[in-house]
Formats: sequence, C-alpha cells, structure tokens
Amino acid sequence: MQISSNAAVYVISVAAELAGMHPQTLRQYDRLGLVTPERTPGRGRRYSGKDIAKLRMIQQLSQDEGVNLVGIKKIMELQNQVDALKSRNQELEAELRARMSAQEREARVFAAGAGGDIVSISRGRRPRMKPDAGALVLYNQYYR
Repeated sequence: MQISSNAAVYVISVAAELAGMHPQTLRQYDRLGLVTPERTPGRGRRYSGKDIAKLRMIQQLSQDEGVNLVGIKKIMELQNQVDALKSRNQELEAELRARMSAQEREARVFAAGAGGDIVSISRGRRPRMKPDAGALVLYNQYYR
C-alpha cells in the first residue's frame, strides 16, 4: 500500500521529527500561513508528505540562505503563482493542439508584406501580394 504525498497522515510530533524541527516551530509556521496542515474534527494538525517537503524547504531557506520568514512566505507565494501559470500554459497548449488540423500541427509559416502586414500561410505557398511588393518569411514555427 502506497500513501499519497497529499495524504495528511502525520501528527505534529512526527512531522516535526521528519522535518528536523521543534513542534512549536510548526505551530508558528501554521500561524504565519507558511504551512497549513489539515485539521481533524478535534482541531489536531495532520501533515502530509508535501507539507514535510515545504517545512524542509523553509528550514533550508532560513538556515542556509539566511532568508527571513516574510521573505520565505513571498518566495512560496511566487512559486505557487509560477506553478499555476505553468499549469494554465499546458492547458492552453493542449487546447491549441486539439483545435489545429494535422497540417497546421506540422508547421505554420508567417510572412510579412511590404506594408508590414503579417499573414499565416501554408508551407510551400507564397503570400498573395501586389506585383511590386516584396515579402520576407519571418518565422517558421513547429508544433510538437
């Protein structure tokens, strides 16, 4: 049987020992909002494997890097934002791939006319333009 890293199974004494901290430190981090463990019906704290990893990261930033707790909180907020943006980017890329035809997935070529207008054209095609205007292929983008 394997326990998920999200499963809140560790009581505060065990979590503190696994993180190499005093239980009072974990209570302080909970009050500051650095690590928010799940609560039992009796209000006891239960920590997950991810919570333990956060506690270790906090300890490393605090002791080894000299970052104060306010700085650590800001770092963690920014990391959460980055993770959310990465996730949203993956969703958008998947949606784009689903909407594109097989031919479009292979490659898209963009061209610019003399007037500065940019058009998407099929590979191997020339953009429609006036006889006296030149065109330059600007960008060739391949999709995975």
